[in-house]
Amino acid sequence: MRRDTPPGLLLIDAEPAQAGLMSALAQRAGWRVLRAADVAEAVERSGNADIRLDAALIDLWSPDEASVRSVARLRESLPALPIIVVTAQDSVDLAVRAVRAGAHDVLVKPIARHRLLAALDHVVADDPPAGELRPLVEKWSEALDFAEIVGSAPSFRRALDVAMRAAATPATILIEGESGVGKELLAQAIHRASARQAGPLITVNCAAIPANLVESELFGHERGAFTGAFERRPGLFADADGGTIFLDEIGDLPGDAQAKLLRVLQSGEIRPIGATRPRQVSVRVIAATNRRLSDDVVRGRFREDLFYRLAVVPLTLPPLRDRIGDIAPLAAHLLDRIARQLGLPGLAVDASAIALLETHDWPGNVRQLHNVLFRAAIFRDGGTLTASDFPQLRAAHAGPQPAANDDAPVPADAAAPPTGSLALFGADGHVRPIDEIEADLIRLAIGHYRGRMTEVARRLRIGRSTLYRKLGELGIEQAG
Repeated sequence: MRRDTPPGLLLIDAEPAQAGLMSALAQRAGWRVLRAADVAEAVERSGNADIRLDAALIDLWSPDEASVRSVARLRESLPALPIIVVTAQDSVDLAVRAVRAGAHDVLVKPIARHRLLAALDHVVADDPPAGELRPLVEKWSEALDFAEIVGSAPSFRRALDVAMRAAATPATILIEGESGVGKELLAQAIHRASARQAGPLITVNCAAIPANLVESELFGHERGAFTGAFERRPGLFADADGGTIFLDEIGDLPGDAQAKLLRVLQSGEIRPIGATRPRQVSVRVIAATNRRLSDDVVRGRFREDLFYRLAVVPLTLPPLRDRIGDIAPLAAHLLDRIARQLGLPGLAVDASAIALLETHDWPGNVRQLHNVLFRAAIFRDGGTLTASDFPQLRAAHAGPQPAANDDAPVPADAAAPPTGSLALFGADGHVRPIDEIEADLIRLAIGHYRGRMTEVARRLRIGRSTLYRKLGELGIEQAG
């Protein structure tokens, strides 16, 4: 059994101040950071590092070929390490060249903290098929109106119809569905169809905010309100005043923040930390989760009163594997957008490619389909895509491969009934505190799945970065 460790980041940046900021953000989210000024130093230090590296973050100061070649050198030296590129150039062309050189994602400065943490979270999320592109182009993907959303599956159309009717009302909306099914896309369409369309739409990844910073991020703080509060911050609810706030992964909101959010929904007032009086805001709330929030209520992880406040209009988006008939039109729609983004001539898929796409299980849903098509388009430069343009999917359907790391799928014998048990009552006969039960459950899962943290996170239905954060909060040092 290996010792459990948080994910490791190889940070390559020649500018000390920028590197210090990125390092601090990653460390607050539970990452261990190894810093280097250039690729040569990074490769040397990685060979002697005492931490396991899960991702590399490299800053490209200029859009020239020398910068892009640095990505290629890093990929050649560390072929298994996902690479995230940071650049000040908001250029699709640079992004494409970086991906061709081996990058998994491209972040454009200034980088919002939640965007950086989301990119890192994708790196340690459940592993997609080998070679799959990370969500590189999400920042260039334009928001869609309801009429532009593709899908004819009955369960999908029912959810869309309810969303269209709810958009015209001020009601709070709760969207449930697996990661990648299009919850944020639906929230964007609701906002665009609402009376608040001229106001801001603020997106918040609740799972990416450290527990001790949630209140400050959402509701703001006054200067000097706590150590490190060097300037006043209005908070994301204030930023969304007059518009909509989309609270993604709402189930990961800590308990005290749940109570404060409930008061905001009840009163329409926020009170920044250190403020002497509350501030009135007019914000429409749309929340989303990749698990059944009602189950979290039953388990005591989520407030029942807040659940009912959020789920005035509940929606569930079906996974792509339940919408097989939508794959062909979705592929055509996504390829049309990709071609426009990349400045390519028309892109299409032939029958062999559609057959391959329709046989895949799509654990990452529509987002994964988008990424697979985008990668194929980058290396194809236009024309008609065939099954041969999707080697990662063909490999996935070629049969099981030997496990390459300790996060590989769990063998069948690991799914045998567990020998351990979880005590719900203490020696005094009273129910044990939630945090103790949660810590025991995580320990039990780590042992049962033999330290495979991706599988542990998947079975517990939480993100892997969330799992590592909980390990730190609950003081769990050893796997198994």
